[in-house]
Formats: sequence, C-alpha cells, structure tokens
Amino acid sequence: MTTVTALPPDSLARAKPLVEPALKEAIAGLHPSLALMSGYAFGWCAADGTPVCAPGGKALRSAVALLVAQAAGGAARDAIPVAVAVELVHCFSLMHDDIMDGDELRRARPTVWKAFGSGPAVLAGDAMMALALQAAARTGVETACDELADSLTSLTRGQAEDLAFEARPFTGPAAVSVDEYLAMARDKTGALLGCAAAMGAAVAGAGGATVAAYRRFGNELGLAFQAVDDILGIWGDPRSTGKPVGGDLARGKKTLPVLEALTSGSAASTRLARLVQRPLTGGDLRRAATLVERAGGRRQTRHHARTHHQRALHALKSATPRPGPGDDLAELAAYLLHRTA
Repeated sequence: MTTVTALPPDSLARAKPLVEPALKEAIAGLHPSLALMSGYAFGWCAADGTPVCAPGGKALRSAVALLVAQAAGGAARDAIPVAVAVELVHCFSLMHDDIMDGDELRRARPTVWKAFGSGPAVLAGDAMMALALQAAARTGVETACDELADSLTSLTRGQAEDLAFEARPFTGPAAVSVDEYLAMARDKTGALLGCAAAMGAAVAGAGGATVAAYRRFGNELGLAFQAVDDILGIWGDPRSTGKPVGGDLARGKKTLPVLEALTSGSAASTRLARLVQRPLTGGDLRRAATLVERAGGRRQTRHHARTHHQRALHALKSATPRPGPGDDLAELAAYLLHRTA
C-alpha cells in the first residue's frame, strides 16, 4: 500500500546527486555567460556567479527517468544521460515561459530574464535545448532521441495553445473549454514527463509496448501534476510555492479551477464571470478566489487530479515494473497528488 504524504519521497533526494554532476559538466561546456545563466536557473549560484544553495527544482523528471530504467530491468546509471536531457528541457522551457508570461519571480528569486535580460535568457534557453539533444543522442538509443524530439514538438504546441488562450475570453462562444485546456496541458506538461518515463524504459532495453505503457504513466502523471499546480497557483502558500499569492488570477490565466467554475452554472459562477472581465488586484483577487471555490472550481480540479493519478497508476501496473522501483514510482505519484509546493 502506498503511503500518502506531502513530503518529497526519498527517490527525489536520491536522483539529484546522481544527475546533478552530469548536468553541471554539460553546462560547463557552454559559453561562460550562458553557463552562468544556466547555473542561476538551476539554483547553483547567484546572478554574479557566487555559489549559493538556492532552492532548485524537484528533479521530478530525472527521478522518473532513473526509476523507470530500474523498474524496466536496467540500472539507474543507464538513464543518467536521458535524465540530464529532460532536466535541461524542463529548465529551458521554464526560462522561456517566464519571459512570455512576464513572471518576475520563480522559487522566490528573480527569474532569469529579470536578472539578466530577455535576450540573454532566450539564448541560454536555446543552449540548454541543444545540450539536451546532445545528451539524448549520446545514449545511442534511437528511441530515446525520438521520444525527446516528439516531446519538444508537443511542448511547443502546448505553449502556443496556452499563449493563444490569453487572447480568448473567459465567457461566450469563443471561451476556452475544459477539454481544450486539458489537451493543452497534456502537451505542455504531460509530454515531458511521458518522455522522461519512456526514455528511461528505452535505455533499459524495454520493448515497444512497455515503453508506451511508461509513456502513458508519465503523461497521465503530468496532467495530475498540472491540476495540482493550478490549485496551488490560486490558493498555494507563497512561502512554499515561491510565487505571489493569486498570481494566476492576477495575470488572467485560463487555468482549470477558473474554467471549471465558469461552467458550473451557479450564482457564484455568474458573479465570477462578471469579475474576470477586468484586471484583478487586491480585494478583487481574494473575491475571485472565493468565487472560484464556491462555484466548485477547486473541487472539480482536485477530481481531475485524482482521475489522472489513477490512470497513471493503471498504466504503471500494465508495464509490470520490478517491485522496488515500481513501488517508488507509485509513491512518487502519490506525493505529486498531495504536494503543497
């Protein structure tokens, strides 16, 4: 039975020391200015290059790649190159996403573009993508390269949809539907987690059906992750998330809780529809968050998270993982469902 906890599982802590040295080695080969920005993005240094111990990412995607490699019969070390690749892709996508969204903070620090400028941040992101492709190619596993290329295509398609949503209204015939949002999230968030899992299986020598099962596991896990992220984007504690309270509402983003609330047909939904027609600040942000909850947006989004979590576990079971790492993957999935940051 999987233990439900909001604390990060040991598998995340084990992944970092395996993957981080290889990440640092790859980034050290970049132009010094690009290496500095990349190191800053990963939380290894301050903007002036001084080494720091800033809070970095969860190493979620690399942990999935390592655990799946073990679950599919290989060794964690076999998956280090693909773990490096997915961490680089994830980091560069966040850097570019922050520029497009105009976000000034990530993990309680200025974002890369805010610290170094938009142009340099774009270039650093491009350099990370090039390193990711190199890392996958060096495995010599064609399937791993194909999975990474496919995930990049999906990620950019999802980001394009997310940007297009910003120009569409919250209500009326042109409003973004819940189904459209979920399709976007499957591309933008689910694809890379699916890629991490599939590449881990591929470098372990798994067959096509097993690789596909692990891809489904990661993809569904990504959708559960995004649903929880959307909840935290409205109601999360900024001391834990490192982002301003109500940041998604303040930017007018079409997130799952808001879209579900607007389709509920309740009195709170009607009031919310009027409120979101204008930019939200201060008291309006608090009122909007309250209305989203009263209209069922938070409850329905939690339901989506649980649904995709269960689908992820079904896909994991169909891959017939080895017991130890398979249990670790299930524990990791439970943590993502109940996380608070």
